[in-house]
This record gives sequence, C-alpha cells and structure tokens, in this order.
Amino acid sequence: MDKLKQYARVAFASELSFYLKAHSFHFNVEGSDFYEYHKLFELIYTEVYGSIDDFAEKIRSLGAYIPVSLHNLNMMTKIEDENSVPNKEEMVSELLLDNEKMIKILKMTYDAAEAEGEHGFSNFLADRLDKHQKHGWFLRASTKKESAGPTL
Repeated sequence: MDKLKQYARVAFASELSFYLKAHSFHFNVEGSDFYEYHKLFELIYTEVYGSIDDFAEKIRSLGAYIPVSLHNLNMMTKIEDENSVPNKEEMVSELLLDNEKMIKILKMTYDAAEAEGEHGFSNFLADRLDKHQKHGWFLRASTKKESAGPTL
C-alpha cells in the first residue's frame, strides 16, 4: 500500500502541475489564431481542474495526505515548470509531452491500485487516462500541418 500511496501522491502533484501549466498557456498564448489555442488550453485545464478535488479525496481515502505546500508539490511533480512564455506551437508541443508523462504516471498508479485491490481508485485512474488520451489527440491534431488528408 505504501507504493500505491507514493505513486498516487506523485500523480496528484503532477496532475496539479499539468493543470497550472495548461492554465498559464491559456492566459499567455498569442498569435493570429489566438482564440483557437486559448479555447483549446481552456478545454484542457477546465477538465483537469475538475478532477483535482476527487483525486485528493481518493488519496485521502487511502490514508495518505496531500502535499500541503507548493514546495512539496514541486518536489513530487514530474511536470517541469515553464519559466518563460513559449510561442503557441511550443506550448502545444510542451503540453503534449507533459500529457504523455501524465499517461505514464497514471498507468503506473493504476497498476499499483489494481495490485492492491483498490478498484474504486483504479476506476478513477482509468477515467483520468481516458481524459488524457483525449487531450493528447487534441494536442497532436493541433500540431498537424493542413493537407488534403489521408486516403481512406
């Protein structure tokens, strides 16, 4: 159970960091297609933020505590801080890489939850995985150059 608690705390800190980055990109995006990226980042951060309270409560139900300071959250997260304002293409690429990290972290936590028989928590994590896979689709689609499309 200690392994699950540790994975869950890292996943929570990373999810919160992912939310903050997506929200900051929403605030800071610029360019001729500003509105589309502004809305894309809003869609992502809103969905992720909506999971934060449930995530914390699931961890508390395991008997673990949520990190109580920004310092502790920053020590646990696997999502790196952004200390500059990248251009919109870099924002999408960075968030896509971070999203892939989130998928790996959530899968590890899911496997640990299943191993401990914490099926309610693993169901929650499976939903988070589905949401992040959708975010990945949106972000990948936003990086594609326009073309005639694939042949079906």
